Amino acid sequence: MRSLFLGSALFFLATAAMAQEGVNSVESPHDVATTIDKLTTALESKGMSIFGRVNHSANAEKAGMNLRPTELLIFGNPKVGTPLMNCAQSVALDLPQKMLAWQDEDGTTHLGWNDPMHLKSRHSIEGCDEVLQKVSQALSNFAAAATAN
Repeated sequence: MRSLFLGSALFFLATAAMAQEGVNSVESPHDVATTIDKLTTALESKGMSIFGRVNHSANAEKAGMNLRPTELLIFGNPKVGTPLMNCAQSVALDLPQKMLAWQDEDGTTHLGWNDPMHLKSRHSIEGCDEVLQKVSQALSNFAAAATAN
């Protein structure tokens, strides 16, 4: 019985870890809406276009369902995305970029985004590490700006 419990626990831990593969996240001291507002300001100040803001919680409410605060921001800039697509056009499936702010069951706000280095393996990108590292650094900087006090 004990080994069954341990096996089940390990399975669930491994599943949770796999769900986060390729996703970076940081905690935010702000609520979800403020985090996305600050992210929007940071992005626009660097010439990024905002393509959409999806309030998943509001949409859930319209459908008669509950969801803790969860908002997605969709953004990009051809000067950033085009070099990635020149590395592998299939990367366009993952563009424009997105960042998600959500409140967990403990009330903590998180800001998450796809790790550009994960795109390398997903799209078999070769010879573009410098581009991927620049995008990765830019996304980290935007996240830091959105979650700063």
